[in-house]
Amino acid sequence: MLKKTAGPVTALAALGLALVSPALTAGAQAETTSTTWYQATLNPLNNSGASGWLTLKLAGNTATIHEEVSSLAATFMGAAYPHVQHIHINGAGMCPAASADKNGDGVVNTTEGGPAYGAIGTTLSVKGGTSPSDGTNVTIAPGGADFAYDRTITLDSATLSQVKAGNAVIVVHGLDPATLSKKAQAEKSDLVPSLPLAATSPALCGPLNVAQLGSIPVGGAQTGDGGSTSGDNTALQAAGAMSLATAAGALLFWRRSAARS
Repeated sequence: MLKKTAGPVTALAALGLALVSPALTAGAQAETTSTTWYQATLNPLNNSGASGWLTLKLAGNTATIHEEVSSLAATFMGAAYPHVQHIHINGAGMCPAASADKNGDGVVNTTEGGPAYGAIGTTLSVKGGTSPSDGTNVTIAPGGADFAYDRTITLDSATLSQVKAGNAVIVVHGLDPATLSKKAQAEKSDLVPSLPLAATSPALCGPLNVAQLGSIPVGGAQTGDGGSTSGDNTALQAAGAMSLATAAGALLFWRRSAARS
């Protein structure tokens, strides 16, 4: 009896393994190369009247960023207003309240907002460097009242760990001096003393958090890139389980057939 059924049984067992192994291998690969989406709603600071949002797709230490903002200060000294912007880290992971203004000039400057959002971790420049030392380089900052920003960059270990921990905050700087108090208009930047206070004070701010399914404004889930690939792993594992069940059922069928013969 056993000799008669050994061939089909062995073949079916091999078939089951052949069906399961690619699924499990694909699942392991998907987990290794998983991507996670993050997003931030950018709310106005210092009565800037601006608004915006940002998405960040993280794969390993590679961040693909898309951002759209509107109603920022438009011009500075006759040119498009440069808006330096950053991923801030190692603070409280939040945006400052108006009460953070300690000197009473009506502006929460970058230093005063530091306890809430932390220091610069990564500079979101349009080209060139992205380190903290590039943070006040207005020549590589996006500019104008409205802009869309797209760039793929490598995050250093400090920023990467803070993004994953939910402790990163997006801050866009640059206020319209005409909207500030007389005291604030006369002050120099707390970051670059050669510039006015308005140039480097925060205008938009938003904590960077893991995106909820279906909440990414553009692309994302509709294109198959949204969220994490853990759902794909589940599907692959389910396919593997179905393959095992199919092989097991066929094995039982062959044994019963052999017993009747």
